[in-house]
Parts: sequence; structure tokens; C-alpha cells
Amino acid sequence: MNLTNVYPSLEGKVVLITGGASGIGANMVEAFCRQKAKVAFIDILDDCAEWLIEHTTATENCTTPRYYHCDLRNIRLLQKTIVEVQAELGPVNVLLNNAADDDRHDFRTVDVDYWDERIAVNLRHHFFASQAVYSDMKEMGGGSIINLGSMSWYATQGGMPGYTSSKAAIEGLTRGLARDMGPDNIRVNTLVPGWVMTKRQLEDRIDDRARKTISEAQCLKQLVVPEDISAMALFLASDDSRMCTSQHFIVDGGWV
Repeated sequence: MNLTNVYPSLEGKVVLITGGASGIGANMVEAFCRQKAKVAFIDILDDCAEWLIEHTTATENCTTPRYYHCDLRNIRLLQKTIVEVQAELGPVNVLLNNAADDDRHDFRTVDVDYWDERIAVNLRHHFFASQAVYSDMKEMGGGSIINLGSMSWYATQGGMPGYTSSKAAIEGLTRGLARDMGPDNIRVNTLVPGWVMTKRQLEDRIDDRARKTISEAQCLKQLVVPEDISAMALFLASDDSRMCTSQHFIVDGGWV
């Protein structure tokens, strides 16, 4: 699937994407590079990041992203990394808080350390990354923060309460920050993907039973792919969505 929309307001903008080396994040990195933005992405998957940089460099009319190795569970390191991004690329115009981990876990076996680690992986860095780019956006007269949510908790999906709790909380964080940052013309929204056919999902979780579930649950019978999420991210990052804030935008094929 090729994205066709061009957003002139994104050209030259500094876009920071967390968890950008693989899956939805990698697709968003490429999508913003195709808009000729200055893209920085944070991850710990060095091999995947190297491949993505080589891929975008070889792609016609595509800027080359810059990779920053950082474990987002380490907030001080995250803050330091964002300072490096600002020093090397300039003030951050767009932040996509994408990084997350939906590993399954049984609520009966979760201890305090594991619960705290799930929150650190799936929620905490959203707040501190947003805090770190706030001054840039205020000084520039505005910006866009996009938090990646999940339809899993809407669908009452079990087997990963640390993940679903974090994703539900992200929508509360979005609405609170939208109110606090609105006077500075900073827009904060949640982008809520459905069951997206990333490489990991296709390899680990998509079988005939899963395809049957998707077909029965979605109003639209086509599979949701990473480009569908990137298409919404581009719109929410661009000036075309200038009056969209404090909202959640669901891209799930109409999951019932």
C-alpha cells in the first residue's frame, strides 16, 4: 500500500518517533521521511534501525532519518537523548509516542516489579517525552503530540493487563495534556490502532483462527496494515489538523 497524500507543512519539520525501528514505528519513520521531514527515532533494536536507515536512504525523494539508541525505561537517558535530538536537528515540531510492548502475561502471576516495568514500557515515557519537547513547541508557537493507544482495551481483551491499563491511561494523559498545552497551540491526540498486520503479528499471532476473528469483528473485511496508521499520523502531525486536539482517532476497520 502506497500513501498518496502530501502535506507541505511537514517538509523540514523535526519529527521524533519513539519505538521507530520496527513495526508501526518503522512505517511511520519512512512515511515522514517521504514527506521530507527531519526524522529522529528512538529504539534499542540496532539491527532493525540500521536496515531502516539503509532502506530510506535508498528510497527516492526520501530524507534519511537519524537513529538514537535509548532504553525508554530510563527516563534520565530519554531526557538526555531528546536534548541530543534538539541539538543536532533543531526544536521538535512533532512527537509520536509510539513505543510499547504487548507481551502477554497472566494477572495471577504478576508481581510489583513486573507491573512497574509494564507501566515504564507502555506509559511513563509518553509523559516525560511530552514534557521534554514542550518548551520547543511553545517557543515555536505550536506543535503536535501523537500518543499511540490501542483498541485492545475497548475490545475487553485479556491476557495483558499491564498493557491494556497503560493504553487506557494514555487517553486520559492525552486529554489532560491537551488542556494544559492548548493555550500554547500544542495539539495532543491519541491515535488508536486496531489489529495491525506488522511483521511480528504476522509471524507470531496471525493464524486461521485469528483471521476468522478479524473478519467477524471488523466492519471492513480488509486487514489493517501499518500504512493505515501512518496515514492518520501524517494528518494529525500536519497543519491540516490544526483544530484537532484532545481526541482519539481509531483506525481499526470498524471493530465491533
